[in-house]
Amino acid sequence: MTYELLQEYWWFLVSLLGALLAFLLFVQGANAVMFSLGKNDMERKLIINSTGRKWEITFTTLVTFGGAFFASFPLFYSTSFGGAYWLWMIILFTFVMQAVSYEFQNKKGNLLGTKAFQWFLIINGLVGPLLIGGAIGTFFNGSNFVVDKDNFIGMGNPVISHWANASHGLDALLDPWNVIFGLAVMFLAQVNGILYIMNNVENENIRSRCSVRLVGCLVAFLVFFIATVVHILLKDGFAYNPFTGIVYMEPYKYLNNFIEIWPLLLMFLLGVGIFLYGSVRTIISKTFNDGIWFTGAGTVFVVLSLLINVGLNYTAFYPSLADLQSSLTISNSCSSEFTLTVMAIVSILVPFVLAYIINVWKQMDRFGLGEHDLKNEDTY
Repeated sequence: MTYELLQEYWWFLVSLLGALLAFLLFVQGANAVMFSLGKNDMERKLIINSTGRKWEITFTTLVTFGGAFFASFPLFYSTSFGGAYWLWMIILFTFVMQAVSYEFQNKKGNLLGTKAFQWFLIINGLVGPLLIGGAIGTFFNGSNFVVDKDNFIGMGNPVISHWANASHGLDALLDPWNVIFGLAVMFLAQVNGILYIMNNVENENIRSRCSVRLVGCLVAFLVFFIATVVHILLKDGFAYNPFTGIVYMEPYKYLNNFIEIWPLLLMFLLGVGIFLYGSVRTIISKTFNDGIWFTGAGTVFVVLSLLINVGLNYTAFYPSLADLQSSLTISNSCSSEFTLTVMAIVSILVPFVLAYIINVWKQMDRFGLGEHDLKNEDTY
């Protein structure tokens, strides 16, 4: 592989992890609507134990996503995770709240009570996807940071990048388009979460409420999703010259990327079609409960195509609003050729890990979760 191909290969892997994370956020989505789906303690316990089977996969994918970014594009990691740390710390804190809630809500000596920990799960279900979506929205809308690589060889101030204001990432929420992007991700998680519960929980009362709630969440998601996509395709994008590295604004950059890399456009349209099929068929059919597999695949295809779009074809994937030339690209923020090559060899193991996860998932979900399963002492 050439150095350029290695950069594109690792951007694809990072994008794939991001797409899988977007799907796995169904855990947060299901928890967010817990009280509207479960009207008594038993029904809520069914929902919590259903998502409790998968929450560790979601958390592990989030950590792996960050780790892959650190290893392959360390300048992005130091700039975003080091500069916008308030945004990322809040995200991670809500996921820690989730882990604590699962483990301690039914423990003896619980002073807060079970319902308090259930509210922690709801906070994670709402805030986590919203802020993750807002953070990814900055890939298209920009952030306030400055990069000065000359500082690396200086004795007085060896910090390469720094945030241009004191908000340290929270300013992303002042851009309405980042908030709209975050709301789209939040409602997407709820749609997938509801469909997952319908597929996994054997309780007709819960499933009937899921059918009703699904309509509202789907409509809300489509409103924010369509607004986000239209904005992205019509806005000026952050492009760079591959020979000089100079970043400049290009009209319709992300639309041009889809046109010039047409397989991405086909993947995007296929993902949207599969997603709509799975969700709409679930709404109109009283016996179809497998919509999660269609919307899940659609989610992965759509998010993967968007993330690849923002990184390839000489596009600055992390643009700076404070200093345009500080914008990060896959060529100026990546690891060395040796590091990327070694990691590429190790990445051969990824399909085997995915096969193991799929096998474990099948074993856990061979049978739907019912009230009889809650008699086991090893439940949440």
